[in-house]
Amino acid sequence: MNAVIRKVAATDAPAICGIYNHFVSNTVVTFEQDPVPVPDMAARIEAIGEEFPWLVAATDEGVLGYAYATRWRSRAAYDRTVESTVYVRNDRRGSGIGFPLYLALMEALRQRSLHAVVGCIALPNPGSVAFHERCGFQKVGHFPQVGRKFDQWVDVGFWQLLL
Repeated sequence: MNAVIRKVAATDAPAICGIYNHFVSNTVVTFEQDPVPVPDMAARIEAIGEEFPWLVAATDEGVLGYAYATRWRSRAAYDRTVESTVYVRNDRRGSGIGFPLYLALMEALRQRSLHAVVGCIALPNPGSVAFHERCGFQKVGHFPQVGRKFDQWVDVGFWQLLL
């Protein structure tokens, strides 16, 4: 797929909501319970984008996926560690758009002299596990039944990439 990977714009908020809210409403891959309104997503984009990279993959069809990083923990000792996130529009999952998008995010993090990236995956999720491992992440932790959504307990695994 021939997509342009670029920095997010405030005008991308509706498309990002469309991508993300599908996963909020239909899956346990995010523990967010309620769909995110566009103004709230625009505020997230602005707040996160001030400190960390947020990228989108777009074609003439619009935004097909996005990836960003956030602070891992609030203490100063963690300042060089981030948590990464990537979502691809449901009808484009498996199209190959996520891999170059995520690699572009990793490169943007390297350019900021960050050291470690943590990917948090609701389990089971063999597709996300394979994707992260293809991107060079290694499993470093597993917490059974720490999340709850749709009246079920959900395990969470942590994958890490040292930049």
